[in-house]
Amino acid sequence: MTKRIFGGAFLVSLIAILSAVALVLGIAYNKEQDVFRTQLEQQAMLLAATMDSTDPATDVESLKKLSADIHGTFENRITYIGADGTVLYDNKADISTMGNHLNREEVVAAKNSGTGTAVRTSYTVSEMSVYCARVIGYDCVVRVSGTMDTVFARMAGMWWEILLVIIATALVSVGVAALVAKAIVKPINSIDLKNPDISESYGEIAPLLHRITEQNREIDQKISELTRSRKEFSLITENMSEGFIITDSRTEVLSYNTAALNILGSGFTGDSRSVLVLNRSEAFRNAVESALNGKRSEVNLNISEKIYQVIATPVMTDGAVSGAVIIILDITEKESREELRREFTSNVSHELKTPLTTIYGISDMLVGGIVKPEDITGFAKNIRDEAGRLITLIQDIIKLSQLDENNFTDRAEKTDLLAVAEIAAERLAPAAEKKHVTISVTGEKAEYTGITSVLEEIIYNLIDNAVKYNKQGGRADIDVRNNADSVVITVSDTGIGIPADSTDRIFERFYRVDKSHSRTIGGTGLGLSIVKHGVLLHGGTISVKSTEGCGTTFTLTLPKKA
Repeated sequence: MTKRIFGGAFLVSLIAILSAVALVLGIAYNKEQDVFRTQLEQQAMLLAATMDSTDPATDVESLKKLSADIHGTFENRITYIGADGTVLYDNKADISTMGNHLNREEVVAAKNSGTGTAVRTSYTVSEMSVYCARVIGYDCVVRVSGTMDTVFARMAGMWWEILLVIIATALVSVGVAALVAKAIVKPINSIDLKNPDISESYGEIAPLLHRITEQNREIDQKISELTRSRKEFSLITENMSEGFIITDSRTEVLSYNTAALNILGSGFTGDSRSVLVLNRSEAFRNAVESALNGKRSEVNLNISEKIYQVIATPVMTDGAVSGAVIIILDITEKESREELRREFTSNVSHELKTPLTTIYGISDMLVGGIVKPEDITGFAKNIRDEAGRLITLIQDIIKLSQLDENNFTDRAEKTDLLAVAEIAAERLAPAAEKKHVTISVTGEKAEYTGITSVLEEIIYNLIDNAVKYNKQGGRADIDVRNNADSVVITVSDTGIGIPADSTDRIFERFYRVDKSHSRTIGGTGLGLSIVKHGVLLHGGTISVKSTEGCGTTFTLTLPKKA
């Protein structure tokens, strides 16, 4: 800015000073021209005084002689014109080629007033000339003239002075420009652009400073909004468990969250920020490329024993694909639930099919009349047993479904778990007597706030298993302890035990350690699954320790709610 102001000020100053110099030179030129004209007039007067005779021929001779004397000094042109305008003598031109001069401006003026001057281009020498004419007593005219070159030549002698004036003019212009630039720029440079309204500067730029202030406010507001939006976006994306990536049309990553890197990899390699370096599987590449081609794509990836769903969606700008948004979802649990659902459906179908087939077969035999009258009671008992098994299975399925969905109408209430254990033991006493199994309930009163029906189901199933899978003459010991922050229930038996490779699977739905043996024992295969889901519903834990052939111990811990 300073350079531009300096250049402008310098140019203006230089033009102004040079204009002044030109004016002075013009005045000097006119002055020199006047001086030159005066000299010519004096020469013309001198010649007229020396030629005041009555014989033109004599005057011509006198002029020749006089012209020869002054030629070397003045180098001016002398012309002698007769009364009729005929040129009788000229020291610079051939008079035979010269026309009549009677109507020349300076001649007409001399004849009228005695002296005449004129400035024009000479017909003879073809140069701009100054003419001074003087009339002689017998109406002849003597004329002295000189070209403007003479004036220029005299001014040329002043070149040194002119050069000094030009140099001085340039220096003055530089100085003036520097002072002007400094005077203009200093107040402008002192303006506080953050607060221009409080700056002391030129009143003429006050509207500009006001507009800058308003623009600063708008810019600050936009920056604040963008900063807030970016923070909100970062908070949202960084707190997402799902992976989030935005790419441009060249697969270069524009934005991402930590979850995406944790899922796909530790980060980018080398100088490349292509999303394709995070996962080099063909499925991932195809999903990204499909999105960049304008089509939404979904694929599943197996990464570190987990299943992730990758959803790639194109980003459209002005009708063209400008990038892609990639969402990465952990669907391991979903897929596991789906697999469990499929297994559950298959198992339920199988478990329902067996008793229904038995019932249908026996019913068909009864309807066909092929059953002996004495066998009808036995067949009816089989139908009743299988129907009861169906009812129990359906009830367990409903219970498990309620636990999965937490669909209970009952409210949580205080329940004495020791009393619950004692009641369950009494209910199972007949089954225990058949196997000569001794049930022992010990411990202390333990009030716990929970869903009573679920708690009763949990304890009943554990004691029921301790009786079913026990040995003849075995024991089933139940202990209830009331701790400061929890209630601990232990159910131990001296039964057949659980193989080590099956301990982790006994809580799965319809899982049986010995399917052939479980058929004779009974049960739906859902008891321990109901126990596990009931414990989880109350925020508790359950563990199992078992030695095959020696017995099993279940430890149930239910935390007390604040």
